[in-house]
Amino acid sequence: QVQLVESGGGLVQAGGSLRLSCAASGRTLSNYDMGWFRQAPGKEREFVAAISASGDSAYLAGSAKGRFTVSRDNAKNTVYLQMNNLKPEDSAVYYCAARILTGLEDSPLMWDYWGQGTQVIVSS
Repeated sequence: QVQLVESGGGLVQAGGSLRLSCAASGRTLSNYDMGWFRQAPGKEREFVAAISASGDSAYLAGSAKGRFTVSRDNAKNTVYLQMNNLKPEDSAVYYCAARILTGLEDSPLMWDYWGQGTQVIVSS
């Protein structure tokens, strides 16, 4: 079992930046593909980004391309989501997730472990 804890959320103005972190404990993070999802009030959880266990492959949702970057530091057991040029529609609770099987899936159903989430609010 792996435990995930997100941090780095907060309130930011449109056009600003935030870096989210996801720290893992219980297992070595290098064994897992990692993903970021978000969920706004009244909406379904949606895929944002994913990165392979080794870090050599990444996959971004269309809404994130050109603005967000996913990275990881397996030595620190941490995954990051750098978010630039934030927009009000990016406001949501952001979750990190770990997947046992290999594959950068965009369906939340394909991910096995979840953090508790961190709130991001982007003001206009």
